[in-house]
Amino acid sequence: MHTYTPRGVCSRAISVELDGDRVSHVEFAGGCDGNLKAVSKLVRGMAVDDVAALLEGNTCGRRSTSCADQLVRALRSAQAAE
Repeated sequence: MHTYTPRGVCSRAISVELDGDRVSHVEFAGGCDGNLKAVSKLVRGMAVDDVAALLEGNTCGRRSTSCADQLVRALRSAQAAE
């Protein structure tokens, strides 16, 4: 399990687990609980590149990032750590 500390969002940590290039588990600490649980379920089994194509650059309100955008960064960080 790889844990990433997001920046500029409400969530405090994003834990991700990959199976090769596919997302096998995502868990957020903090943030909008129901929405982030849903995002975690939706990306399970997807290729990291496909998640990035959908979510990278997503913003939240006036912020230049979002928990979904930070998830992409967490996944890329996990890939780099392997």
